[in-house]
Amino acid sequence: MRVALGVIASILVCGSAALAVDSTRSATRISIARSALLILDATGTDAGLALRVRRANDQSLISSNDVTVAIDGRNQPVKRQTDGTYLVSTPEVRGAGERQIEVVVGHDGIRELLTGKVSLPEATATTSLLRDHKQQAWWILNVVIVIIAAVAWSRRKSARS
Repeated sequence: MRVALGVIASILVCGSAALAVDSTRSATRISIARSALLILDATGTDAGLALRVRRANDQSLISSNDVTVAIDGRNQPVKRQTDGTYLVSTPEVRGAGERQIEVVVGHDGIRELLTGKVSLPEATATTSLLRDHKQQAWWILNVVIVIIAAVAWSRRKSARS
């Protein structure tokens, strides 16, 4: 019985760690602006926006320290991430309709202005693990059912002896 409880506890601990997923990876990309040289798209995060600036000709990411962002005419802090995106920490971007975004990118000796509109849905305060991670939840449920069946079968077998 102790072994079964230990297995169940370790499955719950490992399962909860497997359910932790980065929000920027699970969200869909929103196309914001395109010029002859650059493409700008974004992903909504809990903290605001993760912007991705790519070259139009080969889709490679632009890596520049010269990126400024203004949303509705107000400059916003931008932080360059290791994955090539630029994090704009503005949680107020969510909800409240469309927002005007202006991004100035310095690359290849020029500075280019990309403008567009972005609209992100209101963030839900109660995000459900079962809604967002159905596959993992079903896997954990199936393993727990198999363990319960194995414990019941071993008890039944030992009761006959």
